[in-house]
Amino acid sequence: MYTVKEILEKTAKNELTVEEAEKLVRLQAIAEIEGIAKIDSNRENRKGIPEIILAENKTAKDVVEITLCMLGESGRVIVSRTSPEQVEALKAALPKDTAIEVNEKARMVIIKKKGFTIKSTGGKIGLLTAGTSDIPVAEEAKVVAQEMGCQVFSSYDLGVAGIHRVLAPLKDLILKDVDVIIVVAGREGALSSVVAGMVNVPVIAVPTSNSYGFGGKGVGTLMAMLQSCPLGLAVVNIDSGVAAGAVATLIANRAAKFRTQ
Repeated sequence: MYTVKEILEKTAKNELTVEEAEKLVRLQAIAEIEGIAKIDSNRENRKGIPEIILAENKTAKDVVEITLCMLGESGRVIVSRTSPEQVEALKAALPKDTAIEVNEKARMVIIKKKGFTIKSTGGKIGLLTAGTSDIPVAEEAKVVAQEMGCQVFSSYDLGVAGIHRVLAPLKDLILKDVDVIIVVAGREGALSSVVAGMVNVPVIAVPTSNSYGFGGKGVGTLMAMLQSCPLGLAVVNIDSGVAAGAVATLIANRAAKFRTQ
């Protein structure tokens, strides 16, 4: 199947009629794997964020089939929330002309055809976590942002139990003039409020399920972040590193676009 660019080029050269081009563009919108999935293969061109395969609760066989189909459509596949069994199945099934990168902390797999490159956009994202246990969710956000051309400056384990730990990394992000900051935290989620009260860029708060007792599993964290006093802070769902990475990327890439212009 042609890429959108190839369709436009062929139409400009009168190698395709307008009607033929329209049909090809429509066909590009959804790739269907009979019985198990419909892939939005045109999402990256439309939204600036690629479709990401959620491997959780899927069989290894289904993950492989969906991945191979998407790889043929776009040349790059991102798979989230993978299990060791699914990773091994992917490694065994991939064609020789592909490269695989496994981020074990994020449980994410990035597969690319040889020659696939990521163009730097100039977008700059800060990424902070309150604790070490929040790193897997933060790494999800980092993978998404980097795969969409952003530069990510990360610093982990800065919890407000020792507020002095956040000052130097936050100063560094301000000096680097990042476009947006992602703050990943569990328990009472106070780090996001602290950061949002000290910077003049959007802050995206990500509550994690690293809490227990009353309001456990991230519920108390989510409620506290939603009640945050500083303005300029938005909140995604519990453990939603991918969602935070996507929103941060859209902000950073938009800012970079107009900065370079």
